[in-house]
Amino acid sequence: MRKEVGLKIRDMWYNLGPHKIKFIPSMVGPILEVTLTPEPDLRKATIPIFFDMMQHEHNFSGSGHFHMFENELITRLDQEVEGGRGDRQYKDLLEKLLLEHCRKHKYLSSSGEVFTVLVSSLLENLLDYRTIANDESEENRMSCTVNLLNFYKEKKREDIYIRYVYKLRDLHLSKENYTEAAYTLLLHAELLQWSDKPCAPHLLQRDSYTVYTQQELKERLYLEIISFFDKGKMWEQAIIRSKELIEMYENQIFHYEPLSVLLNKQAGFYQNIMRSLRLQPEYFAVGYYGQGFPSFLRNKIFIYRGKEYERLEDFNLWLLTQFPNAEKLSSSSPPGDDIRNSPKQHVQCFSVKPLMNLPPRYKDKLVPEQILSYYRFNEVHSFSYSRPFRRGEKDPDNEFATMWIERTTFTTAYKLPGVLKWFEVKHVHTEEISPLQNAIETMELTNEKISHQVQQHRADHSLALHPLSMLLNGIVDPAVMGGFSNYEKAFFTERYLQEHPGVQDKIELLKQLIALQMPLLAQGIRIHGEKLTENLRPLHDRLVSCFHDLRVKVEKLYGTITLPSSLTDRKLSRAGSVVVPYITSATLRRLSTVSSSSSGSGSSRPGSEGSLPEPVPPRRGSLISRHEDHNDREDGDIRMMRLKQNVSQSQTITARPVEKQVYAQSLSTKARPKSLQLSDGRLTLHTSSTNQGITQITPSPITPKTPRTHSFPSLSTHGDVALQIIGSPPPPPPKSRSIEGTQRLSTEVSVSTPSGIACISSLSLLYRHLYSTLCPSWCSPDTSTTAKKRRSKAANTTSEG
Repeated sequence: MRKEVGLKIRDMWYNLGPHKIKFIPSMVGPILEVTLTPEPDLRKATIPIFFDMMQHEHNFSGSGHFHMFENELITRLDQEVEGGRGDRQYKDLLEKLLLEHCRKHKYLSSSGEVFTVLVSSLLENLLDYRTIANDESEENRMSCTVNLLNFYKEKKREDIYIRYVYKLRDLHLSKENYTEAAYTLLLHAELLQWSDKPCAPHLLQRDSYTVYTQQELKERLYLEIISFFDKGKMWEQAIIRSKELIEMYENQIFHYEPLSVLLNKQAGFYQNIMRSLRLQPEYFAVGYYGQGFPSFLRNKIFIYRGKEYERLEDFNLWLLTQFPNAEKLSSSSPPGDDIRNSPKQHVQCFSVKPLMNLPPRYKDKLVPEQILSYYRFNEVHSFSYSRPFRRGEKDPDNEFATMWIERTTFTTAYKLPGVLKWFEVKHVHTEEISPLQNAIETMELTNEKISHQVQQHRADHSLALHPLSMLLNGIVDPAVMGGFSNYEKAFFTERYLQEHPGVQDKIELLKQLIALQMPLLAQGIRIHGEKLTENLRPLHDRLVSCFHDLRVKVEKLYGTITLPSSLTDRKLSRAGSVVVPYITSATLRRLSTVSSSSSGSGSSRPGSEGSLPEPVPPRRGSLISRHEDHNDREDGDIRMMRLKQNVSQSQTITARPVEKQVYAQSLSTKARPKSLQLSDGRLTLHTSSTNQGITQITPSPITPKTPRTHSFPSLSTHGDVALQIIGSPPPPPPKSRSIEGTQRLSTEVSVSTPSGIACISSLSLLYRHLYSTLCPSWCSPDTSTTAKKRRSKAANTTSEG
């Protein structure tokens, strides 16, 4: 009965003649329902009606297109297949019949064939989606949803596209994939503009937000996206979206109240980047080989982003749970055609290393590790896997000379993380790394590890010493592997140079990296000696002994490398917290200085046996850090010696050297001008011999809003400088050389009493004296009789005031 009725419908359609255009696109859906009936003869009779619709609209439009038919067929196909209709046989028959008719047509042979292939691809994706819609594997449902998203985005069907966007978002939220949910919502936000244009009905989301303009909808979406990024600890992405929203609040709609709330959130994101612990995920390459997998997985490789604490063993267990009938391949090599064409399921899985894609603004700069760690594992689309293999005969004495590396680089279609926790690999590149190049890369990585360990221990003295001990012991005393002496045996020989011409530059680079390791080890051993316990004393003595012999040998053969203090000093942020930069090996080589060293010069080396003095970190707002030359930093001890020497030269009364153990006693009233006393750590002014009328002057607290040039150090912070100031203060310098910082300081102190005026005068004299001490180049000491009288007169004037 259905077959007979279908044939009658076909005859009625062809009898419409020129009136067919009146039934396009309204009759596309009903005809599609007829063709989807599971009856082969009925399908063969009614599917050609679609070609007749294409041909009639093509002739009627005048521009040679059939957009009305195309859009309606795609819309109704999505609805009908999701509702349970259609199968693989229908897809194959539809593609076959339409291609036959289009290729016979003079004008539709090209455009009709493209449309037919497009519809066939859509049907395949829809059937895959329907097949796994009720499957327990939500990951497969996500993959099929993204395939449909890509299709509808290409066809610019925003109505269907947005519907699948929210299906994907709900799947991510059910798995607590907040980062992926945020990226999914961005797909909707990208379709909107910051304008007052009314939202088209198909652009409205289905969560029943009451919005009228695109700007209102985009604002709501951005707030939700920022919240998801915050939950996923992707604060860098949250900052990017918040900046765009802040720009709109501040310069377009002037909503200052939500602006202040958003700025507070943004400040919290920056703090979280520097202070919060983020466990970086691992990445895994997974290959699905065999005809037993669905089409969207079959014979393809994907890169998966693991969860927190998820390792390869856990991921393998999850993978085999998803495909219980699959066989796991033990080798990481690409399989042959026998496995690819097998009717079974074969799974291949191994760990890969993400290749950092650092933004240009961070390149060639000392960037804190807290910032770099994000880019090491996020916003990446290239991943490498290294497989060692041996070429040539194995040397029993040294296996490094014949150890090659096969490095495979996988490039994904999109960056990770994204709308999925995995993406298909679109490009695979394989190269072979020579033993010499592998040795260079290994030395660079080792030097970076040492440098970073040293920087971390400088920043945080509470860190456990065990990792540093293991690292130093494995390098200084390599009892098993032999250390870089294996490289010397393998590459630093005349035979190797003769067999491998043109590698002299790489050999010199390897020698430089070996020499560069010595100052890094020296810093590490010094820190190890400062923090060791009695249980580690034997190990430390062993490290010092082995390092002494190693350093003598390396400096004799490869020269001495000195690292600048800019690479070894601690970097203090404005808030006073320690920032740890990650220094690459290339930066170390570029900024270090090399000098040749002769044999027997080990005793004259500075800081031998790991006893290098630690540079004094610059203090925020101090006169030292304010006026020092940052390009030529001096060592901390030398700087303090010069400082004391300059102080003694600029004083009229010679001060006795005072040891550090008697700081508390030296900070008494006798060591300061009569009008200045130190009470409870604060500088106070005495207006009489009694304790009454004491006015306390407290330095302004250092806050983020306080300009750097307005802050001044307390005497307790610079005890070494204040210790040398004995007697009356010197006369002020000429007005043409007045200190700008003193003028700014005097304007900040509230002056309401004569005591306040006298205190400001005393402070000005004191600070000018400090400045003349630290900058003797323009204020040399004057010990003449006239100068003494002038200073005595100034002191009496101060006391009377």
